[in-house]
Amino acid sequence: MKFKILALLLVSCLAIGIAGCGGGDKKDNVVYVYSWGDYIDPEVLKTFEKETGIHVVLDEFDTNESMYPRVAEGAVHYDVICPSDYMIQKMISNNLLQPLDFNKLPEAKKNIGEDFFKQAESFDPGNKYSVPYCWGTVGIIYDKTKVTDPVDSWNILWNEKYSGQILMQDSARDAMMIPLKLMGKSMNETDKDVLAQAQAMLKAQKPLVQAYVVDEVKEKLINSEAAMGVVFSGEAPIILKENPNMAFSIPKEGTNLWIDGWVITKDSQNVDNAHKFINFMCRPDIAAQNFEHLGYSTPNIAVRDLVEDEELKNSPIAFPSPEVYSGQETYKYLGNQMDEYYNNLWMQVRVDS
Repeated sequence: MKFKILALLLVSCLAIGIAGCGGGDKKDNVVYVYSWGDYIDPEVLKTFEKETGIHVVLDEFDTNESMYPRVAEGAVHYDVICPSDYMIQKMISNNLLQPLDFNKLPEAKKNIGEDFFKQAESFDPGNKYSVPYCWGTVGIIYDKTKVTDPVDSWNILWNEKYSGQILMQDSARDAMMIPLKLMGKSMNETDKDVLAQAQAMLKAQKPLVQAYVVDEVKEKLINSEAAMGVVFSGEAPIILKENPNMAFSIPKEGTNLWIDGWVITKDSQNVDNAHKFINFMCRPDIAAQNFEHLGYSTPNIAVRDLVEDEELKNSPIAFPSPEVYSGQETYKYLGNQMDEYYNNLWMQVRVDS
């Protein structure tokens, strides 16, 4: 009877596959992707699955900081992730990524603009670990019917006239960037005295702030629930299209030029599928479809000619002239201790009454 039971178990094991019996995580027909929320057109994933036979398992995150520990702790084994610039640098430094095989990424080599690979060298020297996916700046969207002052400086976020009508990003680096730029400092500042001054400015501003937000900033501005808000440029075309009273401005003190990129984890169990996924996302028709769905600027130089929405195609926000982003800074990974220091400064702003 024991032998019969064992034989049945072996047959069952073969029927459901080795992975189901604890033999490993690798599967020939799957790729595990971890990306920002609503950052890929669902139809794109369906097309990928149909063309390749590879099933996409997609998880989403809302901040780089919430993504990182999940990957670092190995709680879930992902194949492909889409972090931001400084987080890519941090993941490289902490040995969480593997070099890409660009022989398997012909669409990336052909379609991603040289300027963007050059900019990415600031966080990925030699472009070994990442392929740019989306990029943009950070600016202020404001309601022209509510804001009567010029919106050409970050200073307006401290104007008491707009108390209770200001939305700020709930992010340590994006929040600290603003007072640092106003002070004429680098947004990668590590001098603790300077950072303390920047924190003090944010604390002084707090009584004027309606809310610290992430994804919900779009809905609030579309519905005219605030006079102004700090937003990523990719959100601007959507907000302006839905609410014609809104306008977008990049302050004269400078801003962050951010790049999000595709990477493959060091522990990926489906490396070939991961490369196929990234290469697919760099295909012009797919990149154009994603761009029209998201509105975020794309580093894919073949996309603009394929965009059917004329308003989006001619948008100076989605396709800005080079002088808008030339010379702007990109966030850098400042080390674990300085990361923690920034986060602690920001948490003190958030919790202080």
